[in-house]
Amino acid sequence: MQKLKPDILVVRSTKVTAAMLEVEPLKLVVRAGAGYNTIDISAASKHGIFVSNCPGKNSIAVAELAFALILALDRRVVDNAVALRAGKWNKSEFSKARGLHGRRLGLIGTGPIAQEVILRAKAFGMPVTAWSRSLNVQRAGEMGIGCASSPVALAACSDIVSVHLALSGETRGLIGSEFFAALHPGAYFINTSRGEIVDHAALELAMRERELRVGLDVYADEPSSGTGEFDTPVAKLPGFCGTHHIGGSTEQAQEAIAAETVRIIGTFKESGEVPNAVNVARRTPATCVLAVRHNDLPGVLASVLGTISVARINVQEMENVIFEGAEAAIARIHLEREPSARILEELLEANRDILEMNVIPLTDG
Repeated sequence: MQKLKPDILVVRSTKVTAAMLEVEPLKLVVRAGAGYNTIDISAASKHGIFVSNCPGKNSIAVAELAFALILALDRRVVDNAVALRAGKWNKSEFSKARGLHGRRLGLIGTGPIAQEVILRAKAFGMPVTAWSRSLNVQRAGEMGIGCASSPVALAACSDIVSVHLALSGETRGLIGSEFFAALHPGAYFINTSRGEIVDHAALELAMRERELRVGLDVYADEPSSGTGEFDTPVAKLPGFCGTHHIGGSTEQAQEAIAAETVRIIGTFKESGEVPNAVNVARRTPATCVLAVRHNDLPGVLASVLGTISVARINVQEMENVIFEGAEAAIARIHLEREPSARILEELLEANRDILEMNVIPLTDG
């Protein structure tokens, strides 16, 4: 019996390497979650494999955990529980919470998770200021929050900072020593996004020297499997509260992610389109569009593409729009360089079903 090979791979936290993508003849990899930093995007793109994810489906779950960590730090919930389990009653020690009402919450990032955190912060009576590359004063005003000019400026005006960014080349190591130096002594720092966004050596130093309280769900050196040994210096310091990268792990979130994964696969199998594709080029090397208005008959586009191929001009994108009645159509062919006037003349002379041709230069804007 011939062994069937899969077209689609669905993963949670499993790393998908370039070597894996070279062996398996895949068409689509679906990350059943929001992030996709565990998948070799460059290798997938090289082999023409779509990569998709399920953004926003665990936003509420992660926002809930972020607030759980904030509350746990403020009320020292873990230390309380440890003392009680050890048979110790120390009400005077643990009756020193600051309280959240009126405390200034700073958010790094303004995506779906951060927006859910904003809703909860307002319910707690906490003024919110945020920073992200896409945030401006006008949009911040519409969201009912303040706008900081940089992560460091945000740290300087916040009592609590919570990070909600995707991991990328731009965000890796974004939160470092300068950021932590700008926080007030005793401030709270929360990270439920990706551990690699934070310089953990700088965080450890700030915890020791500035008595920061830190709540983490993610770590730069966390185990790749669901269980294993784990040894990170910050977890041993006073003021730390941590969880096991479980931000999106609620039944509600998992059901929403499962439904979205099924939708992505179903859409791909039915239409070839991939919802939430993360490795489709936003901008191709095309420099112009060849607009071909033509009779909707077999062979017309084949003749156009054949001539372009002979001229060694690469096609980057293409669409063919049919007019009502299916008698005429217009093809928009994105080309890497502009065809010469002679090539256009050859196209018109070779096929009488081509009604009109125009070359439209593409601008950087």
